[in-house]
Amino acid sequence: VQLQASGGGLVQAGGSLRLSCAASGRFLRFIGMGWYRQNPGQERELVASITSEGTTNYADSVQGRFTISRDNARNTVNMQMNSLKPEDTAVYYCYIKLPGRREYWGQGTQVTVSS
Repeated sequence: VQLQASGGGLVQAGGSLRLSCAASGRFLRFIGMGWYRQNPGQERELVASITSEGTTNYADSVQGRFTISRDNARNTVNMQMNSLKPEDTAVYYCYIKLPGRREYWGQGTQVTVSS
């Protein structure tokens, strides 16, 4: 299973970015997909997640600003990030959870928000 993330970049505070992550490989369905983020020397933080049924979960710090969505047929998860803040700067990693406790991670995409 491979994950290909895209959409990171540099944006000014208050701006928007959209991250996408496409999963490919041999699996029939996924349980959930989502995004973590991490800065050097800090723990990885769950940003948002979504189940295949559409149940979402957000970190308090992004609630109301970020929106996660999924396309089950394409095994893709997207995250619209609005009203970005400098503290949102991090490397964002997408992941996918499959049946049988299998979990896979993407390579990470840098998001930088300038003040």
